[in-house]
Amino acid sequence: QVQLVESGGGLVQAGGSLRLSCAASGRAFSSVAMGWFRQAPGKEREFVAAITWSGRNTDYADSVKGRFSISRDNAKNTVYLQMNSLKPEDTAMYYCAQSLYMSTSVAATGYAYWGQGTQVTVSS
Repeated sequence: QVQLVESGGGLVQAGGSLRLSCAASGRAFSSVAMGWFRQAPGKEREFVAAITWSGRNTDYADSVKGRFSISRDNAKNTVYLQMNSLKPEDTAMYYCAQSLYMSTSVAATGYAYWGQGTQVTVSS
């Protein structure tokens, strides 16, 4: 049984930073890819960032490239999302997701397990 618990969300002013964490338990975290998605009210869930099992390769949505950075610590079973230069349009519930595979996917269907989410609100 895989459990994913996100933390680090909150209210921040535009231009500020937040660091999200996702602690994983259960299945072999260090052998699979991890991803972050977000969903704003009334909108579809969208891909934000993903990282391969080794951490050597990452993918980002165009909207966050250059501002967000995904990383992982396999010794701690934790994946992070560093978010800088935040904008009001980044406001959403952010979800951590775990794949069954080593490589990343930008599609939500590429992930088998999901956390409950952590709210990020960016004020203008």
